[in-house]
Amino acid sequence: MEYKQNILDAVGNTPLVKLNKVVGPDDATVLVKCEYMNPTGSIKDRMAVYILDQAEKRGELLPGGTIIENTSGNTGQGVAMWACVKGYRCVFTMPDKMSIEKVNMLKAFGAEVVITPTDVPGDSPQHYVETAKRIARETPNSYYVNQYHNQDNIAAHELSTGPEIWRDTGGKFDMFIAGSGTGGTLSGVGRFLKKTAPHVRVVGVDPIGSVHYHYFYTKTMPTPHVYKVEGIGEDILCDAMDYSVVDEFHQVNDKESFSIARRLVREEGLFCGGSSGSNVHIAIKMAKLLGKGKTIVTVLPDSGTRYITKFLQDGWMKDYGFLGSDRDLGLVEDILRALPRPPIVTATQETPLSEIIGTFKKHGISQVPIVDGKGNPVGMVHEVDVLRGLNEGRVTVSSPAKAFSASLGGMIYPKARIEELFRIFETDQVGVVVDNNRIVGIISKVDVLEYMTKRG
Repeated sequence: MEYKQNILDAVGNTPLVKLNKVVGPDDATVLVKCEYMNPTGSIKDRMAVYILDQAEKRGELLPGGTIIENTSGNTGQGVAMWACVKGYRCVFTMPDKMSIEKVNMLKAFGAEVVITPTDVPGDSPQHYVETAKRIARETPNSYYVNQYHNQDNIAAHELSTGPEIWRDTGGKFDMFIAGSGTGGTLSGVGRFLKKTAPHVRVVGVDPIGSVHYHYFYTKTMPTPHVYKVEGIGEDILCDAMDYSVVDEFHQVNDKESFSIARRLVREEGLFCGGSSGSNVHIAIKMAKLLGKGKTIVTVLPDSGTRYITKFLQDGWMKDYGFLGSDRDLGLVEDILRALPRPPIVTATQETPLSEIIGTFKKHGISQVPIVDGKGNPVGMVHEVDVLRGLNEGRVTVSSPAKAFSASLGGMIYPKARIEELFRIFETDQVGVVVDNNRIVGIISKVDVLEYMTKRG
């Protein structure tokens, strides 16, 4: 009789599968390691189990303790699985851009989930990493996994993922490609390969908007911005990212990632997530360069079950301009460059209604962004908010803006695709362009029409 002592013993030893339809006949062979076949559906099971096993052995995680971690969802599920088997409580922080499937899966394991805003700087107290640190400080007998800076994250892949790839290929491959989030997979497999087979080229994949690509080539920090693909890229530097074992980095955008991920599902039968599309997009590109006779290995980090209501749904893809017209309108920053931009008019939370009405009249506008004392956007006053407040008797001409302002909707980033503005316009809002937590532009429907007309 052969069986596992518990589900944790089923982590790892995922299969390598050859891609047959998305790679050309004259291109290099591309093998994908199906990490979505781990118990909770992602490569993060490896890291979660290894880190927590080591923490228990070192006495850092004690019986009756609480495990706390910041997660995009996948690490949390691996940690929650381990905690269920071992009998620990879990608290996770997650950015609000993550799919509802990921949130609900964590809750299904019995974990507590704290949702934080995505569009805040990496050092903001509201950032999901900083929120997790605060909860860990305030919770007695807690253990903070700290995946971004935990060296056991790297070790997990150096000791398991790398050796498995080497075993299954017989060491006969030429390039390894992986996305960089925390950096654990890329760094761990990279370290193994540099020690075992230094001729194998290690290639990192980074979504546009993340910091890894820019930092790798310039050693300076760019201003990160939000992107739609999940579980890859980062807006902070991580100690679990060892750039010294990486030979080159390539960038990928959301449309490229989602388009290839959908093809992997429909043409190869591989039910994987968006970051798998990121990796394979670059693998296809490199396969053309290397040519027939060479072999590339990459990973499919997580399962498509997390994205049923996102990129696997045609409506969602169309809403964000990733499906339908092949015409590429460009980026939001292109509009800011192409059209004359009047000064951005803002008000503070204490600005009285009388001044805001005067601003509406003077500038011929119907909304005014509200900023705090540091210039950070915190809300918006629309004409309709003012009319409703006056009609209901809730405000007077001396009332401060904070008494009648609405939350800041329509926020978008300079590197976002112009098509994403259409979704904002459908809610009768303007696009508020934010970069590094500062308003750098406001775009209306008329602005987009003018841009498209001039562009032809």
